[in-house]
Amino acid sequence: MSEIKEIIQYDDFAKLQMKTGKVLECIKAENSDKLYILQVDIGEEKPRQIVSSLVDYYTAEELVGKEIIVLANLKPAKMRGHISEGMLLCAESPDGKTCVLLKPETSVPNGTDIT
Repeated sequence: MSEIKEIIQYDDFAKLQMKTGKVLECIKAENSDKLYILQVDIGEEKPRQIVSSLVDYYTAEELVGKEIIVLANLKPAKMRGHISEGMLLCAESPDGKTCVLLKPETSVPNGTDIT
């Protein structure tokens, strides 16, 4: 198990905007062995593109249709030439052999706030 990182105040946590989403499309990035490029509906006008290193854990087909949790207000970043507009939340074992997506317990509308 990993150690607890720096203790934060509630105000720090409140800055995070997490939302439910649904994976609409998933393709493997051509220039990487580990990255997928996903289109995720988080209740906005258009889907978000999120780049994630889930190739070792899921097939693209397994990801399409999954309900997930997304960190929505993360500053966009370029990963291997692709813009990522958020981050999928996962639980990963210390040895990196297991990684599972966090998801709502029951189906809720895309874009539902995580509080």
